[in-house]
Amino acid sequence: MSDTQEPNTTLDPMSARPLYVQLADVIAGKIEAGELAPDRPIPSENHLAEEYGVARLTARRAAQELRERGLIITVRGKGSFVVAQPPGAAPEDPEPNA
Repeated sequence: MSDTQEPNTTLDPMSARPLYVQLADVIAGKIEAGELAPDRPIPSENHLAEEYGVARLTARRAAQELRERGLIITVRGKGSFVVAQPPGAAPEDPEPNA
């Protein structure tokens, strides 16, 4: 890992919060920041496990957490993708009421 990694993307194994929730929060932050674009895949469980130094099961549970939050969908045989419009995001109104 490089020194350029942002501090908020590191996981704290000593925290009372489970690692999978921490990892889900990191990925959710990347979705919110636009680093992971709508209708595009998120990194695989294996890649997430390797990148963040966690077990693959932890990465799998993080993906499950993101599905429960409505941020990603998983397509069997293809992977997990960022949803086009996350829950709570207001649809854009093309013309304001005048």
